[in-house]
Amino acid sequence: MKILMAASEAVPFAKTGGLADVVSALALALAKQGHEIRIIIPRYYSVDRTRLTALEGALGVPMGGGEEWCEVLTATLPGSPKNNPIEVYFIDHEKYFGRDGIYGIPSEPDFLDNPRRFTFFSRAVFQVCRKTGWFPDVVHAHDWPAALVPVFLKYAERKGGFEKTVSVLTIHNLGYQGIYHKDNYNHTGMGWEIFYNAGFDDWNMMNLLKAGLCSADTINTVSPHYAEETKTQHYGFRLDGILRYRAEDYRGILNGIDTDLWNPRTDKLIPQTYSEKDMAGKLKAKEALQKAYDLPPDPKVPIIGLISRLTGQKGVGELFGPSFGSAYSFCRDMNLQFAILGTGEAWCENELRSLSSRLSNLKAKIGYDESMSHLVEAGSDFFLMPSRYEPSGLNQMYSLNYGTIPIVRNTGGLTDTIENFNQETGAGTGFMFDDPTPNAIYNTVGWAVWAWYNRRPQIEAMRIRGMSQDFSWAKSAKQYIEMYEWTRKKQGITK
Repeated sequence: MKILMAASEAVPFAKTGGLADVVSALALALAKQGHEIRIIIPRYYSVDRTRLTALEGALGVPMGGGEEWCEVLTATLPGSPKNNPIEVYFIDHEKYFGRDGIYGIPSEPDFLDNPRRFTFFSRAVFQVCRKTGWFPDVVHAHDWPAALVPVFLKYAERKGGFEKTVSVLTIHNLGYQGIYHKDNYNHTGMGWEIFYNAGFDDWNMMNLLKAGLCSADTINTVSPHYAEETKTQHYGFRLDGILRYRAEDYRGILNGIDTDLWNPRTDKLIPQTYSEKDMAGKLKAKEALQKAYDLPPDPKVPIIGLISRLTGQKGVGELFGPSFGSAYSFCRDMNLQFAILGTGEAWCENELRSLSSRLSNLKAKIGYDESMSHLVEAGSDFFLMPSRYEPSGLNQMYSLNYGTIPIVRNTGGLTDTIENFNQETGAGTGFMFDDPTPNAIYNTVGWAVWAWYNRRPQIEAMRIRGMSQDFSWAKSAKQYIEMYEWTRKKQGITK
């Protein structure tokens, strides 16, 4: 099957979050199963042109104000199978993408011209296929920046090679929808009757993700439980009605993790590798983590790790809020240590600096460091994820793979990947709470610390149980292929 991934980011070229990891990891897993995969993303300043190859000739892209031109660059996705390499196409347009930042910069978090930038990108997807003579069986768009791809396919691009192409749109986070003033619709070059037919209209605004959800042949999101949650008013961000209406075409497929990169058995970024058969390396990692974070060197005290974007979605208000956060309380009341790595909202960064100066058992590093993230996962005994909502989550799967027991809220992909601890039988793989409150976080951390000191054999059994699970992309990729085939069959396409 020929599959084109259209996205705003993909590792290792451009990344702001988990979307970039998913696009490349899924592409690699599909290629390893023998499918022909190509990826298309914009070429930002962060992508080094000198490492890319230019296709001959400029590319014309039809827009509302007339045809605009760009260059197309290519590279091979690192890690591609040698017998089935994945070609990555880069849309190089100086005005739209020749700037720092993917969606914005600190002084302008959401570029004012984002609707025009990603309208151009989405239309360019089809022009690249025509230029190369390669037409996909499935065009797979990711999140709101690429949500116009299924819209253009349905209303403007069905001819000229795409007669047998079907579209899939993946929701990575329903909280981000690409909502802008409807005057930006003129950039699409489509008639205003399509504005309403395709579902753009959103209280006199233009909603890119909403139009994509109405237009795509099939929709999915990144975990089964999140798919159900988003059909409710509480988690649906005003799009739950559309998702309920399209329930037959909507499914959840759990993200996988890159087990070549996140694997304690082979990880070169930790002091000593280890496995469920020999856990000595985990103790070495704990020792190194305590040293790196200037925590008292004591192997008997449990370490709770946290790696996160410091935003409201991730529960940082309930955890670190200066007036009611629970972190100060459990660090004061319990014999534990807390190692934090993250960046985000200024108030939270400042509060973490303050807590680090006041508490000997809580230390934070502001920013992101790949090597340090591996050390936190390997060296921690528990990993805390108090998310208000979590479409899939990756860190809880990394943690399980590293024998680090998750403490998570019962939501989204966390529900799909963690089994709550049963202190009577010892069953389970983590500790879960339902309410997104400081009190619930405090009590659940207290429960985990109690188990550490009073149910240690059960803790060790949980570690081994978590490390034995399979969260590789191979399993998820098979479900994506089933969805692609189902979509083509539903559209009456058999070959």
